[in-house]
Amino acid sequence: MIDGIDREILTIIQGDARISNAEVARRVGLAPSATLERTRKLEAQGYITGYEARLNAAKLGARLLAFIYVRSNEGPGSPDTSRFLSTLPEVQEIHHIAGEDCFLVKVRVADTQALARLLRERLGSHESIQSTRTTIVLETVKEHGWLPLETLWEHEDE
Repeated sequence: MIDGIDREILTIIQGDARISNAEVARRVGLAPSATLERTRKLEAQGYITGYEARLNAAKLGARLLAFIYVRSNEGPGSPDTSRFLSTLPEVQEIHHIAGEDCFLVKVRVADTQALARLLRERLGSHESIQSTRTTIVLETVKEHGWLPLETLWEHEDE
């Protein structure tokens, strides 16, 4: 179980993963050594799973964002399709979903030609993929990986 200081640390790090340990310590009112120990504990317990930079996909040439619904012909619990999808560098997220389709896949590619090649040559040729449906994103209004920590925790304290 995590306490209020751990929550503060998580909130601060989520807001700026590049923040120094000394600055986190200053903000939570602990010594840097104690803050580092808590941060390492949060990492070891799986509360913090990594640190990454958010890059501008469009500036780097991946201007097209699409979501692909993938229907697989494999049986329940078989990991073949998800394992295959995980190998594709264009794939940013894979979600095993309920409903008619099996997976919802988020991809970023250069343009519609690159998307067509991905669908036709890679997904369409894989033996376990039965069908796909694709939605192209016209505009992203909001996108981030932050968790609504305060909202999640407000019910815990009741």
